[in-house]
Amino acid sequence: MGRLSADDWAEAALAALAEGGVAAVAVEPVAARLGVSKGSFYWHFANRRALLEAALRRWEAQTERVIARLEDVADPLERMRVLLERAFGEGRDAAIAFRLISEADDPLVGEVARQVSERRLAYMEGVLRELGLPRQEARRRVLAAYGGYLGVAALVRIGTIREMPDDLAGLAMAELGLTGNDPSGPP
Repeated sequence: MGRLSADDWAEAALAALAEGGVAAVAVEPVAARLGVSKGSFYWHFANRRALLEAALRRWEAQTERVIARLEDVADPLERMRVLLERAFGEGRDAAIAFRLISEADDPLVGEVARQVSERRLAYMEGVLRELGLPRQEARRRVLAAYGGYLGVAALVRIGTIREMPDDLAGLAMAELGLTGNDPSGPP
């Protein structure tokens, strides 16, 4: 492997976080994951906390990239479907979100988890508003759907289920009331 960048370290730290939580973001295990000695770590980061911060900012930036790509989808119903398929199809993000929310007592972790969750909720609510739902109803439906997403991540984490079940995106669309042609009707 060539010389590693700070982004390589942050990505490996994010993978470690998904698997083992904040405690897993430690220099030696992340170095082992990358197949290098821990000495190369210090070229990029002053300490473990700086690595954790870089990993968290990377996760936050990934949320923004997903949202930016969704803007290319003109139809809001299709945009929501694509978002949910990506969210439920990629278990790592759900694992990260669940772990960060579970470890939100750490001020840095809590702040990033809050910012990302608020951004996601606001985006989803905006799509439902675009579909004609009133603000309060859109918020209620989005909270239920996002709570379900995190709940499934929790069930995977504790071993109740091994992986995300098939067609969770379809179930989430139904929870959002987006199975028929009229999203303003009952979910």
